[in-house]
Amino acid sequence: MKECAIAKNKAQCNCSYEPCPRKGVCCECLAYHWQQGELPACLFPDSVERTYDRSVGRFIQEYSHRRSRP
Repeated sequence: MKECAIAKNKAQCNCSYEPCPRKGVCCECLAYHWQQGELPACLFPDSVERTYDRSVGRFIQEYSHRRSRP
């Protein structure tokens, strides 16, 4: 199994919740948010992420207007 690249993940993470203990550990972040009925920050544009509305409904609202790519 490949090692977790925490430093690389943190550099790309757009989560604005600074005291988050899961920052850079994507598997833990995804599991945590999914248990809360949410999606992680990295799936949202920065403008939406800063609202802390990480609900599945907000994700669908944000991306439903975009066309699918082949």
